[in-house]
Amino acid sequence: MRKLKQRSDEPELMDDLSLTGEELRQNLYELEVINNWLGGHKVVLDALHKLAKKQPARQPLRIADIGCGGGDTLQRIARWARRKNIPVELTGVDANGYMVQYARRRCQAYPEISIEQHDVFSETFAQQPYDITVCSLFCHHFTHPQLVRMFGQLYRQARLGVIINDLHRHWLAYYAIMYLTKVLPCSYLVRNDAPLSVWRAFKRSELKQLAQQAGVQEYKLRWMWAFRWQLLLFKR
Repeated sequence: MRKLKQRSDEPELMDDLSLTGEELRQNLYELEVINNWLGGHKVVLDALHKLAKKQPARQPLRIADIGCGGGDTLQRIARWARRKNIPVELTGVDANGYMVQYARRRCQAYPEISIEQHDVFSETFAQQPYDITVCSLFCHHFTHPQLVRMFGQLYRQARLGVIINDLHRHWLAYYAIMYLTKVLPCSYLVRNDAPLSVWRAFKRSELKQLAQQAGVQEYKLRWMWAFRWQLLLFKR
């Protein structure tokens, strides 16, 4: 049995930006289903509720979802904002051109959502201002030095704060998702990447260290079901 003491540095198949076609579309759909089952969107919406209180009334809340994939998180944020009667301008950001086109098709019913193709580390993207930046199941794809840089950059870009929703590296989560994806009719991409994403994920102390090394003074870290971390980098 793997103890998972250290983060894996093995790339996920999804990290290949040249991925396109039906296999990737199926992968995005399966990830959306798993995320819905395991309550991943609650992590983001709970944090948004806290940050939105600081926004002046009727002023649109500018939110960027970094690594937006198929756009499912953006759609959930849009529906949350409609229920709360909160005006929003939502921007999905992804480096994979196929995902950008796929997310645009999926989000056509939401005029408040736009999708853009950017490298998160590019100078062009780093100059884009937002009220809130969101990273949902995105950060575990990067190394520790990359994350220190990313945390600092996104924190500077955000007027109110940064919401990070990612996985808890734990043996139970690792083996549970491994066996679940073996039992269910999942694609080879999900069967490979789902357990690997847990192995690439974080312990509490690692996320605290990342925030501190990025120069973030104000943050809150909370464990949520199922094996999720909610890291909120906020500004006074």
